[in-house]
Amino acid sequence: MRLGIHLPQFGRAAGPDAIATVARRAEALGLSDVWVSDHIVRPVAQSYPSAYLYEPLLTLGWAAAATERVGLGTSVMVVPQYHPLQLANALATLDQLSGGRVILGAGVGWSEAEFDALGQPFGDRGKRLDEAIAIMRAVWETDPVAHAGDHYRFDELKLQPKPAHRIPIWIGGGSEATFRRAIAHGDGFHAISTDPADLAPIVARHRAARPDADFVISSRTGWD
Repeated sequence: MRLGIHLPQFGRAAGPDAIATVARRAEALGLSDVWVSDHIVRPVAQSYPSAYLYEPLLTLGWAAAATERVGLGTSVMVVPQYHPLQLANALATLDQLSGGRVILGAGVGWSEAEFDALGQPFGDRGKRLDEAIAIMRAVWETDPVAHAGDHYRFDELKLQPKPAHRIPIWIGGGSEATFRRAIAHGDGFHAISTDPADLAPIVARHRAARPDADFVISSRTGWD
């Protein structure tokens, strides 16, 4: 079992000193990783989360600069809100600069209003996530890469530098689609705000479908 902690990334506790201090303290205590959440914007009509929210990858870069060993995770990155090439480049850069410490918790997102504000469709976000995962894996591992999918298309290109290690992708969420996606495309499953008493059958189901020891099952108990 490994333990991590969410960084003070949003609301009244958030700030550069707090983020760096918690990251250093987590490393000193021997915690495995520090985590951030992802919301690009928060519509006023939406009450959650706080509108005062530091950008996730810049926050992890700040935490990486203050530490040497602790892992750096996203819980979770709303991948369909980003172009997969831009996100792949940012994550590869962060992984290189941090010495191979990045974990990508990836999900589809839940706020249709946020997608609307960004001018992006909400209904096909799961399919776009699946395609984005395939694209990121390809450009992280191979040169050159071309892609012709339902949502993204590009001719042969190279994305460099590559990540410093194989970035694990943990699929986050609680739906049936999340289960299927984690089993088919993930290196792990990331439960979000699930009561510990409800985790046993979730763990058993994932272990039955993916018995390989490298498949990680994690749970975020809350970050507020």
